[in-house]
Amino acid sequence: MVLFNLPNFFTLFNLLSGCVAVVLVFSSRIELVPWCVLISFIADFADGFAARFTKSDTELGKQLDSLADVISFGLVPGCIMFWLLYESAEKSFGYMSEIKFFLAAAPAFLLTAFAALRLAKFNIDTRQSENFIGLATPAATLFVTGLLLIVLHNQYHLADALLHPLPLYIITAALAWLMICEIPMFSFKFRNLSWNENKIRLVFIGLSCLILILCKFAALSVIILLYICLSITLKLFNK
Repeated sequence: MVLFNLPNFFTLFNLLSGCVAVVLVFSSRIELVPWCVLISFIADFADGFAARFTKSDTELGKQLDSLADVISFGLVPGCIMFWLLYESAEKSFGYMSEIKFFLAAAPAFLLTAFAALRLAKFNIDTRQSENFIGLATPAATLFVTGLLLIVLHNQYHLADALLHPLPLYIITAALAWLMICEIPMFSFKFRNLSWNENKIRLVFIGLSCLILILCKFAALSVIILLYICLSITLKLFNK
């Protein structure tokens, strides 16, 4: 059994980057966490590309990928949301005991639990070979990272609105549900360069580039929201 090949190297790099992100969240270096998320996202894309390119897609690699994703796209968004909820509790409720702050922020780890459930479901769901069913964990992580960037840079003066427990609880519950729901979400697997077969992907990429230019730090959350809306619209249109 081959333990170390190019795809597995990228997968482990994804996992290590996720571990660093968790440490940074609880070391008061939260501003560096988006860089770790970016590294994990690139490594996660690279391991799948390397597996197809080198024809070394193995069962071990598949399981390792899910284990890495539980950390980078399960625990990390949970930790980010925990930080946001902790900050919002301090801002909204003023003085409370430390244990009450922790209890107020603890629901953030529903993201971690449902990400693990989604990854386990994905491994045994044969319907998801071409497209996803439910929101992929990297997409949910990008959305949460986008919220963090909005708060850190106070994009459009939205930090005060976001740093409140109620919207953060609603977002946590919505993302948790989206990860395990039965809504089809289009993937980015280009089988060819045909416009007819890839138009939804190409339109999304074009709109995403425009959003990046216009929205800057708020772009990640807006792009994932666009992705969800396009997927739901596509489902309704196909019906």
